[in-house]
Amino acid sequence: MDNKKFDLNSLIGFFLIGAVLLWMLYYNQDETTEVKEVGTPEKQESVEAVTPQNEIIPNTPTSANDSLGIAQAKEKLGAFGYSSTLPSAKENITTLENEVLALKISNKGGQIVEAKLKQFKTYDSLPIYIIKDGNGSLNLNFTTQDNRSIATEDMFFEPSISEDGSSLSMKLKVSENDYLEYYYELKPDDYMFDFAIRSNGLSDVIQKGNIQLDWKLKAYRHAKSISYENKYTEIKWEYEDGKDDYTGQGDTAEENSKQISWIAFKQHFFNSILLTDAPFESAKFVSKNLVQDEEVDTTFTKEFWASVPLQLKGGEFNETMDWYYGPTDFKVLKSYDRNIEEVVPLGWGIFGWINQYFIMPFFNLLSGFLPAGIAIIFLTISVKLLLSPVQYKQYVSQAKMKVLKPEINELNEKYKDNAMKKQQETMKLYSKAGASPMAGCLPALMQIPVFYALFNFFPSAFGIRQKGFLWADDLSSYDVIAELPFTIPFYGDHVSLFPILASIAIFIYMTMTTGQSMQQSQPGMPNMKFIMYLSPLFMLVFFNNFASGLSLYYLTSNLITIGIMLVIKNFIIDEDRIHAKIQENKKKPKKQNKFSRKMQEMMEQAEEQKKAKK
Repeated sequence: MDNKKFDLNSLIGFFLIGAVLLWMLYYNQDETTEVKEVGTPEKQESVEAVTPQNEIIPNTPTSANDSLGIAQAKEKLGAFGYSSTLPSAKENITTLENEVLALKISNKGGQIVEAKLKQFKTYDSLPIYIIKDGNGSLNLNFTTQDNRSIATEDMFFEPSISEDGSSLSMKLKVSENDYLEYYYELKPDDYMFDFAIRSNGLSDVIQKGNIQLDWKLKAYRHAKSISYENKYTEIKWEYEDGKDDYTGQGDTAEENSKQISWIAFKQHFFNSILLTDAPFESAKFVSKNLVQDEEVDTTFTKEFWASVPLQLKGGEFNETMDWYYGPTDFKVLKSYDRNIEEVVPLGWGIFGWINQYFIMPFFNLLSGFLPAGIAIIFLTISVKLLLSPVQYKQYVSQAKMKVLKPEINELNEKYKDNAMKKQQETMKLYSKAGASPMAGCLPALMQIPVFYALFNFFPSAFGIRQKGFLWADDLSSYDVIAELPFTIPFYGDHVSLFPILASIAIFIYMTMTTGQSMQQSQPGMPNMKFIMYLSPLFMLVFFNNFASGLSLYYLTSNLITIGIMLVIKNFIIDEDRIHAKIQENKKKPKKQNKFSRKMQEMMEQAEEQKKAKK
């Protein structure tokens, strides 16, 4: 089973849903730290890399005709000093490009120095870059047979691009025919490209142990809400043939794992994923939060580092991999059939199942011919209609309990000094009337998986990114009707209208379900009047920075629920008829089941023992 973790916002979501459902059940029975500037190397603390203890000697270009220079290069770098004598021993950039992705690869380190997603823009209409201006690196650390430590990020590779411009070979040479190679191949209209690390003639050059692949990235901010984007920015990986895990949201998180199939540096709506054909034996993951104060405009959200030990095969490198730079779009990710769609946080267990096999396909169908906002409304209506039989049973149970309330009050008054007798008589009344305070529990509980599935779906729905509706210009982020000149803790520096409207709708719904009965609170039960005010308040405060699409769903859902309640109350449920039926049931002899009979006997025995002690 997947290893899943909770975070604060998920717990808040659970509380909001639980509070509303607890309300239904009850009435059926009557982080301020100064921010370091990020993006400035001398001011930004980096995740410390683990490298061999030997001194890493940087590469120094020299001329092939300079015999002294060649000798010095070989003295410093051993066999790899040959690379310094080649014409390629100076920094050059080679570009690989297709319809969706543009890669710039430097011969210094043989690594990608710029990765641009051509079809997407940031919240402020700038191009989406996964890698740019030194925020990412790929480095291979190893030791030569003569005990020299080599870091490939300091070395100059010799580039060779194919005639059609789709593939690139970067070779770090120790002689004309012996080399370490990074190979890249980009296919048309594809976010995933081939990547390989291989070598030729290095079995007598490189030591077999202490080979480390280090991949680092500082994740650029792409969304309007830093906190909301950062909540869904993390390292995820698949291990042991199908399980997945992630680092979580701490200031610094460190994890170790084995048998790694893929590693994802996830940035909410965009991903960098390294996949391997043969699982890595082990890996270490470090995630560091770079956002300490949300009031400060921040360039980066988190810093990631994955350290992977590699093993030589027959004395040579032979690692066949793939790289994905693209959107966190479930449909796109699933098309690769590599299980990388698991990076989309649809929820664990039944919640993820509901999202994957019902909500997501249906929403994709709707959004194929409807604007995103209208699709959310139609999705909400469909969910409410699907749950209407369950909710109807809940409302009928509520009506029965309301009819019985005067008699329950009489019993409470009559046996106010004898709790045991009061409970006995109350159970008899429920049994004769064919009513039960627990009759609404199952219908309410059945709705929880759907409610929480939708709570996970909207923040992960790539299809609503930068899609507007009414006053909201992006349903994947918060809407703004007013900017505040100051920041309110937990609330933010703006006012969002959708959470306000959703809070009002929840308050109206709760008021309708309470009526006058709110004044009658049974001992041991929570203060439901307090919950009635607290739940809308939580919605108002915490959802101010959430996706407006999620608030639109809750608003629509509660408005529909209020409408259904009014229809059932005024046109479907006849309380006089229910009362007459209850009275008929009370006159009929009621056959108790074994459980009820046993409970009755136990209560009577307890009552007799109590009397005997007096």
